[in-house]
Amino acid sequence: MVPGAPITDQQVRLYMDLRRHHPQRVAAAKAGVSERTARRIEDDPRLPSHKRAEPRTWRTRDDPLAEVWDAVVAPLLAATPGLRPVTILDELSRRDPDTDWRGQRRTLERRIRAWKAEHGPAKEVIFRQNHPPGGMGLSDFTDVATLGVTLGGQPLPHRLYHFALAYSGWEHAEPVLGGESFVALAHGLQSALWALGGAPAEHRTDSLSAAFRNLDQDARQDITRRYDALCAHYGMRASRNNRGVAHENGAIEGRHGHLKQAIDQALLLRGSRDFADLAAYRRFLDDIVGRRNAHRRDLLRLEAAALRRLPARKTTDYDEATVVVTSSSGFILRKVFYTVPSRLIGHRLRLRIHDDRLECFLGASPVLTLPRARAASRGPHAHVVDYRHVIHSLRAKPQAFLNLVYRDQLFPHPAYRRAWEAIIDALDARLACRTMVGLLALAHDAACEAGLGAALDEALDRGVLPDLAEMRRRFQPSTAEAPVVTVHMPAADSYDILLASGERP
Repeated sequence: MVPGAPITDQQVRLYMDLRRHHPQRVAAAKAGVSERTARRIEDDPRLPSHKRAEPRTWRTRDDPLAEVWDAVVAPLLAATPGLRPVTILDELSRRDPDTDWRGQRRTLERRIRAWKAEHGPAKEVIFRQNHPPGGMGLSDFTDVATLGVTLGGQPLPHRLYHFALAYSGWEHAEPVLGGESFVALAHGLQSALWALGGAPAEHRTDSLSAAFRNLDQDARQDITRRYDALCAHYGMRASRNNRGVAHENGAIEGRHGHLKQAIDQALLLRGSRDFADLAAYRRFLDDIVGRRNAHRRDLLRLEAAALRRLPARKTTDYDEATVVVTSSSGFILRKVFYTVPSRLIGHRLRLRIHDDRLECFLGASPVLTLPRARAASRGPHAHVVDYRHVIHSLRAKPQAFLNLVYRDQLFPHPAYRRAWEAIIDALDARLACRTMVGLLALAHDAACEAGLGAALDEALDRGVLPDLAEMRRRFQPSTAEAPVVTVHMPAADSYDILLASGERP
């Protein structure tokens, strides 16, 4: 027997069989154990596996918490079960600073864990659910800042709306540029249902606390009514989990991490986290979700038969507002200034406010669509400016450009901003304003925004200021004069000659 190696059940059985016919020393040698071990076997013939199954009833060293457990620790836990072990350790150090309690942290943690198992308060029980096909769909929002997605090199602050069926796991995801609003929920849910081709019997979401933030009681009740009406439009029963109890939405909460991991891995394979525009990013997400749903085809086939039929059309998935276009050729909505064509000054516009855009109506007629922006809750107003809306007036008042509130938002391309910085540093302010406004007017009139921007970058890279006259010659359409065409009318009696010759006109 190797010194230090534990004896096995087989050795004990072999020793007991050999002991019937051999002395102790011989039986021990044949079984591969020492004489001392043989004596212990005869004193207690139980197998080693049976001995190990019995709990140990003795301590291998003195209890370091013996003096303080019943006097200090147990009463603290009984009075305040939520105390952390490190807090109790600090309290012990405060009461007895001469003792180094830091080395007893693991021991204290084990003792507290055992005490809570015997004497601690009851814990919340999670009741696992069986979800029938077509029974429930769930919606939630998840933050994806860690993915580091950019559009055109600029960070894209957004989150994902995520929908899933509890039975089959079929899911839908789309980017949300704003917060967890009812508009984002309504748009995402309806997109998911129409992509699915049916509706479950119940739809569950969180408590909508983010959508209720900073709203008065009437506004909160309005959102609640709108959510109930949205679900009723699709024949679904509306439900919400209790505030702060995420596991009630667990059928989708657990899928957030898997979806974000799949997106992150796809971005790594793609080799870049930058997209040309939001539409390209949407297509990327749709491809990922579509491949994930392909693995759920069989379960979805079973669930599809239990889904409710969709109504004839979608319902409202936007907020509404009415604004008046001011003399600045724009309007302010939720601390954001939007420019519109100046012909709309003085008119009242009806807005449909989506998550990513504003649809503007003059009466019942759609007039334009604007990208939606959001201003910080504390800070200056934001601006959504299209230089085409104001360039005709700015051309008549070029000096207004110098201190224009939204001047930096007028530039349609970084090259124009770069050109302005070079021009204002080198020229008189009045001349600089006329030059910059002239360049913007040229980009508008000649529809050469991209080409002119490239020309500006080229000139600046050569260390040359942009020449407005040269740019006009290069990009403005030629205005060659049309040739003069002279028409000579024949005399009336010339037709008589034709009649005399017997020919008919």
